Amino acid sequence: MPGSERRIRMLGAVATVILLRHARSTANGTGTLAGRSPGVGLDESGRAQAAGLLDRLAQVPLRAVLASPLQRCVETVTGLATARSLPVETDEGLSEVDYGEWTGRRLEELAEQPQWRVVQQHPSAAVFPGGEGLAQVQARAVAAVRGHDTRLSSEYGPETVWLVCTHGDVIKGVLADALGLHLDGFQRIVVEPCSLSVVRYTETRPFVLRINDTGADLSGLIPSGEDGSASGAAVVGGASGR
Repeated sequence: MPGSERRIRMLGAVATVILLRHARSTANGTGTLAGRSPGVGLDESGRAQAAGLLDRLAQVPLRAVLASPLQRCVETVTGLATARSLPVETDEGLSEVDYGEWTGRRLEELAEQPQWRVVQQHPSAAVFPGGEGLAQVQARAVAAVRGHDTRLSSEYGPETVWLVCTHGDVIKGVLADALGLHLDGFQRIVVEPCSLSVVRYTETRPFVLRINDTGADLSGLIPSGEDGSASGAAVVGGASGR
């Protein structure tokens, strides 16, 4: 058995994934649902946010950078990946929700639709006309994230840190799964443009380390084992003292 795989089995831990929402796009703030519309890139503010990732993540040793294939996600991480001499791997499983007939329509108009209330209050039952259901989105995104996490852990070891750039609702679905939260509660999670959320998976449970982090100090997410998550054990009695 290779050394890295032996360590994973001994410690019961796998890698740490940074879930990055794409930086501000030309569609953010326009009041329309961009969805998978082509040609939606970053605006000036978004380009500045993306450039800032180099400093924000300077102390974090990334092994891989993955992204939704949509332009705004690839643009967000291209500079970071280039600086680390890493390719940007894309995966359809990380793509934006297929909003079907709602794509490109104004949000104020969609808010008048009967389905809007279902999306807000009972998202596990929400299926967009001609598109996906939110439960389907969560299932494919969680499968993609967990699959890459296992692959990268096997290749590089359980202290691997990797990053995936995707979309707000996709990240909220992954976080709801990691928190053991029913999908109907995922609208309580806020994920802003260019925010970072961090999950460390183990054989027994995921550990959610950050949610919607827009700050600069990310050194605390580097795996150390001091929080107990390397063994799959949760901290008892409060914080770890760091």
